[in-house]
Amino acid sequence: MPAKFRVHELELPATAAGARFDVALAAALPQYSRARLQQWIKSGAALLDGRVVAPRARLGGGERVRVQAEFTADSAVGPEPIALRIVHEDEALLVIDKPAGLVVHPGAGNPAHTLQNALLAHDPALALVPRAGLIHRLDKDTSGLLVVARTPETHHALVGMLQRREVSRGYLALCFGRPTAGGTIDEPIGRHRSVRTRMAVRRDGREAVTHYRIEERFRGLTLLRVQLETGRTHQIRVHLAHVGLPIVGDPVYGGRRRQVAGAGAALQAALRRFRRQALHAQRLAFDHPLTGRHHTFEAPLPADFQQLLDALRADADEYADRHAR
Repeated sequence: MPAKFRVHELELPATAAGARFDVALAAALPQYSRARLQQWIKSGAALLDGRVVAPRARLGGGERVRVQAEFTADSAVGPEPIALRIVHEDEALLVIDKPAGLVVHPGAGNPAHTLQNALLAHDPALALVPRAGLIHRLDKDTSGLLVVARTPETHHALVGMLQRREVSRGYLALCFGRPTAGGTIDEPIGRHRSVRTRMAVRRDGREAVTHYRIEERFRGLTLLRVQLETGRTHQIRVHLAHVGLPIVGDPVYGGRRRQVAGAGAALQAALRRFRRQALHAQRLAFDHPLTGRHHTFEAPLPADFQQLLDALRADADEYADRHAR
């Protein structure tokens, strides 16, 4: 777990000659932001050959540096005793199976009762890590796996792995429509021009790539296995709706509530009861930032999603029996 103070002692390379002290130190200690390093230099917590110097001081190369890294706890978000489903835990990271209905970060309309509050109650030392160690997020009503860094070093490593697309994230999505095959959606995503709480496919948006393949077919519906290559806000929901495969129960991108033609009363009732997007982050895989060992984690479908699939399978069996007579 992160301590309040850490000491780093290092020798800057000869190639740092002529560089600014803060720039060279940021290259030597990439787990810390340049702004934080500048603060430590100014306060005297980062010494160059035993002396306090300005961040802009020019180097000769080969100097010795001692940094007493001080971490200040973030007091803006407090701990709350909310139960967590912990899939994996070690000294560097946690893997959490988030239930649907739980918001990840506090924000407008959700100032508390979030996953971040729960993490701080589980491990108070996470207050010393940015955003309590959360490096990616899931929408409130999307269930499934999230990785949480427990130290600044792990946080830096995992953020870099996400940016280099070295973290594999697999989802299950139940959609309206019956595609003939899987495919890849490579369409940029940006903020909706008129509804600021929504995202949309836009030419001037950020690169977004989603891969999908068919897992199981039903009448009028398809269960897709989805793989994210990038991680834009609402990416899977926006992309699938864009290609005519809106996710069942999606209140934002799913359009008006749909009926499945010819479905029995039990299935129609099950669809009405399902009041969130049918999207589950089922699989998470990455190389552990400390050990290098490859880890793959999987989370079972939550009960409401499983019950909906059971109703779909029962309806499909009934339909097959009727047409076999």
